Amino acid sequence: MNSIIYGPVPSWRLGRSLGIDLLSRKAKTCNFNCVYCQLSETVNSVTQRGEFASLAQLTEELKEVRGIAADYVTFSGTGEPTLASNLGQAIEIAKSTLNLPVVVLTNSSLMPREDVRHDLAKADVVVATVDAHTQELFRQINRPVTALLLTDILEGIKLFRREFEGKLCLEVMFIKLNEDFAGEIAQVVRLLSPDQVQLNTPLRPCAVKPLTPSQMSFIKGEFVKLGDVITVYEASMPEVTPLNLKETLRRRPKV
Repeated sequence: MNSIIYGPVPSWRLGRSLGIDLLSRKAKTCNFNCVYCQLSETVNSVTQRGEFASLAQLTEELKEVRGIAADYVTFSGTGEPTLASNLGQAIEIAKSTLNLPVVVLTNSSLMPREDVRHDLAKADVVVATVDAHTQELFRQINRPVTALLLTDILEGIKLFRREFEGKLCLEVMFIKLNEDFAGEIAQVVRLLSPDQVQLNTPLRPCAVKPLTPSQMSFIKGEFVKLGDVITVYEASMPEVTPLNLKETLRRRPKV
């Protein structure tokens, strides 16, 4: 049986992050096939929500890591977490079991759906991705596996912003394809009113090269009027050794 929980892992924006993967698959399960994804190509192209990992398994694994030192519980993993139809219930279980703030990292694709926004609203922090300002650039970078409109996704984020009482962060992954459109993307992000903007570039191994610190610094200049803006090069990584679940359980604090 595949483990649902992994980590804690070091995160440039979340400190020590205890991960939960509700997809729990050996290969990437997603509705995007982003050119910069560290998980490589999408093997399991999924467009509809479903249950991939049981809440019973999650509950048992969470009990085993209760008391572990972490800053956040983060729903991410081997694909897009909002594809899990039991995401909302899983967030509630994680909160009640670990008493840690919960983050969801999402590619934003399903945020036009009311049920997805309802589930995401249970989190303390939502990090939503917007990498483009036009449909063509969206298709080039994020490569959705089905017909999705960027305008619909942006409207979904706007609706969520109005409803959400937690912290909404918007992540923009910059690569060569969208580097020259930082100003236009900044205008799109401004309309979404995030609490924080996270400017990223792929530093982990993937199919495209990252931008340099100087390039990212220039890009940040296009976003400075938006308030709280951070870049991956400015962040300090926590000193933490990633652990798989078995090792996590062996080293967990006695509680």
